[in-house]
Amino acid sequence: MAPALNHPTGVTFVDDGHRSVHVDAATYYGGGEAFTRSRTYSHSHIHGYNPKRTPLFEEDTHMRARRMSHDEKSVTGPRRFLIDVEETIRVVLEQEDTDGDFQISITDAGPKMMALGTATSNGFKTFDVRGTYMLSNLLQELALARDHGRKRIVLDEGRLSENPVDRLSRMIKNSFWHSLTRRIDGDGLEIITADPKNRTGRVQPRIYVPHGEPTMAEYYRKVAREKPHMNLDVQVLPPKPDDAVFVKSLNSKPGLLALAMNEVDDGKGGRTLKGIPFIVPGARFNELYNWDSYFISLGLLVDGQVTMAKGMVDHFIFEIKHYGKILNGSRSYYLCRTQPPFLTDMALQIYNQLDRSDVESNRQWLKRAIQAAIKEYHTIWVAEPRIDPKTGLSRYRPDGLGIPPETEATHFTHILEPYAEKHGISVLEFSEKYNNGVLKEPTLDEYFLHDRAVRESGHDTSYRLEKRCANLGTIDLQALLYKYEVDIGTAIREVFDDELELEEDFDLAPFPPSVEAYRNPYRERSTSRSQNSDEWFERADHRRDMIDKYLWNENKKLYFDYDTVLEKQSLYESVTAFWALWAGCASEEQCWNLVSQSLKKFEVLGGLVSGTEESRGKISLDRPNRQWDYPYAWPPHQIMTWVGLERYGYLEDAQRLSYRFLYMMTTAFVDFNGVVPEKFDAVKLSHLVDAEYGNQGLDFKMVPREGFGWMNAAYQVGLSFLTTHMRRAVATCTSPEVLFGPSANLENAVAQAALAATDPLGLAMESLNIDASVPA
Repeated sequence: MAPALNHPTGVTFVDDGHRSVHVDAATYYGGGEAFTRSRTYSHSHIHGYNPKRTPLFEEDTHMRARRMSHDEKSVTGPRRFLIDVEETIRVVLEQEDTDGDFQISITDAGPKMMALGTATSNGFKTFDVRGTYMLSNLLQELALARDHGRKRIVLDEGRLSENPVDRLSRMIKNSFWHSLTRRIDGDGLEIITADPKNRTGRVQPRIYVPHGEPTMAEYYRKVAREKPHMNLDVQVLPPKPDDAVFVKSLNSKPGLLALAMNEVDDGKGGRTLKGIPFIVPGARFNELYNWDSYFISLGLLVDGQVTMAKGMVDHFIFEIKHYGKILNGSRSYYLCRTQPPFLTDMALQIYNQLDRSDVESNRQWLKRAIQAAIKEYHTIWVAEPRIDPKTGLSRYRPDGLGIPPETEATHFTHILEPYAEKHGISVLEFSEKYNNGVLKEPTLDEYFLHDRAVRESGHDTSYRLEKRCANLGTIDLQALLYKYEVDIGTAIREVFDDELELEEDFDLAPFPPSVEAYRNPYRERSTSRSQNSDEWFERADHRRDMIDKYLWNENKKLYFDYDTVLEKQSLYESVTAFWALWAGCASEEQCWNLVSQSLKKFEVLGGLVSGTEESRGKISLDRPNRQWDYPYAWPPHQIMTWVGLERYGYLEDAQRLSYRFLYMMTTAFVDFNGVVPEKFDAVKLSHLVDAEYGNQGLDFKMVPREGFGWMNAAYQVGLSFLTTHMRRAVATCTSPEVLFGPSANLENAVAQAALAATDPLGLAMESLNIDASVPA
C-alpha cells in the first residue's frame, strides 16, 4: 500500500503525460489545483517560490553556456513545472520587466532566464526557462492562471515553447474573438456604452433607439429602471436621424445607437429582447464598425464562427432600414457617415457556409441582405451628392457640419490656429463659435467636407485624399460598387430565379447616369417592379467601362483616383489599385500589367505598403506622416490583394505577400509579449509607430486579451494561403528574403538588404529612441 500523503483539501494529483497541452486557458486552468504524485508533497516548494541558483544580475553569471548537471532532464515525458502563481509573477516582473510596462519584450534588459522547479521533483530540481518568447509566454500563462483563480499550477513546458504560429492562431480563435464580442442589451450595455472617444466630459451612458421601434425603446427604458446604478439615458431618434443639423446637435450628448435584437423567452413564461452579438475592432473602437466588420467576418468564417458573422450582417440590415446606411460606427456622431461597402460579398460568403438543413430559411436571410444592399446602393452610392452624374463615378462625400467630434482634442489644432488668430480668440473659443455657426469660414467648411470624406473612405488619414477626397472617384470605391452590381445580379439570377421584389419603398437612381438624368426630378420607385439580373450586369458593365476610361492609366500600368472637379487623374500611387483584381473588373492584360509592372512599387519586406514613398512626398515637422501612407501596412490592403491575385491565377504572388505579412506579425508576437496591433510599419517591421494616433492593441498587461479585429482576421486568412513548408518557416521566423530570395526590384532590394542587417532589437530601440549600441 502506498504511503498516505498529506496535502491541502481539494488538491488533485495527475498522471504525467495524460493531459492535453495546447487547449484554451479555460480548459487548461479551469479545474481544481492539480499536482503530480512523483514525490511526497512535503518535499515540494509549492508554498513558496524558492528557485535554485537564482541568477544575480551583474553579480553572478546569468548567461550559462550549457545546462548544469543538477538541471532536470526530460527522459520519460514532457517537462512540467510546479509554480506558485503570485510569487512567480512578482519575480518575473521584478527581474525581467525592466521598462515597467508589465510585458516581457526584446527591449527589456533582464537576464532573459529563470529557473523553475520541475513537477517530477516536486520543485526540488529546477530547469532554466530562457529567452524572450518563453518568458513572455510564462508571464501570459501566469496571468491566465490568475484569471481562473489559481494559486498554484502544474505548467507544461509545451505551453511556453509552443509553435508561435499555432499559439497565435489558437489565441485568436479561442480567446481574442470572445474578448472582442459585444451585445447591446441589458446584460451587455455596461461594457459597450463605454466610449474612449467621448471627450465631452460627460460620461452618462446613453442609447439612441430608432424611430419605429417602440418595443425596443420600452425594453431599454425597463433596463434603465431595473439598473438605476447605470443612470442610462434612453432617447428615441426622429424619422430622419441623419439630418446634418440634428446630428450636430447630438455632439454634446453622444451615445450608442441601438442595433438588431432577437425576441426570446425570458425564462418566466414571457418574451423579451436579446441583443445579437457582434465583434468590435478593439482598443478605442468599442462599437460595431462597417468595413472592419467585413474583414473580421472573413476571420470568423475561417474559425467556424458562422453564426457570429451572420449576426453582423443582421445588424447592417437593421442599420440600412433605420439609419439609412451602414454606419461608419454605431455611435451618434457617425449618423451622417458610412464606409466602404462590402455587404454583398459578406452576405454571400456567409450564405455559402450556412447549415444546409434549412435551405428556405437561408434563402430568406440572403433575400433580406440583398434587398438592403440594393436600397443602400440606390439611396447612398448612386444618389447625389455621392455620385458625379457627369462621369457616373461614385465618391465618398458624406453630409455633416462642424468639426468631427470623435477625434482627439488636439487633432485639428494646426488647422484651426490660423482662423483663431484671424479672429483674435483662442482655438477652443473659435471651435465653439465655428461649430455653433456664429463664425462663418467657407474655406474651413471645404476642408471639413473633405475630412469627413476621408473618414468615410476608411483611410483616415492620407496625403492621397487630403483636401480633395470628396471630389475623388477612387479606384477602391468603384471596384467595391462593381462587385456590388455583379453580386446582386448573380444572387438574383442564381438564388431568386431572376426575379426579386423590393419591399421597402425608395427612389431608384437613373441609369445610365448623366447630368440630364439626375437633373430630372422624376424617379422610378423601388416597389413599382421586380429586379432582374440583366439590369445589374448592365450597371456592372457600364461601371467597368467608366473605370477603364477615367481610372486606368495605360502608360503607368496602374489605376488612379479621378478628380471629378479638376477632371483629371490624381497621380498618387495607391495599393487600392489591386482591389480591381478582388472585384474582377480588370482584364487579364490589365492584371498582368499590375502584377508585372506595378506590384513591386508596393511590396516591401513586411508585405504591401499603402502607397509609394514618392507619392507620399517628403515628411517634416510641418508635414508629418499619415497613417494610411508609406511605410504603413494595413490588413484590408493585404487581404484584398491576396484574394485578387488568387482570383486571377497568381497564387504564388499571393502566397509570397501573405508570408511577408504573417512573418511581420509573427516576429512581433514572439518579440513583444504576444502583441497583435492595428497596423505596422512594413519597412522597419515594427508596430512601434508614431503617426497620428500611434497604434492600437498595444495597451495590455501581462497577456494580450483581444489583439485587434482585422489584424486577427488577416492572420487566420493569411494562414490559409500558406503551404505547409511556408507555415513551418514562418513559425521559425525565417525572413522572406531568405525564403524567397532578394527582391527583383533594385530599389527595394537595397533598402531591404540594409534592413535585414538590422536586428529586430535595434529596430525596436530606434522606435523607442533608445541607443541600441549601449550594452544592457
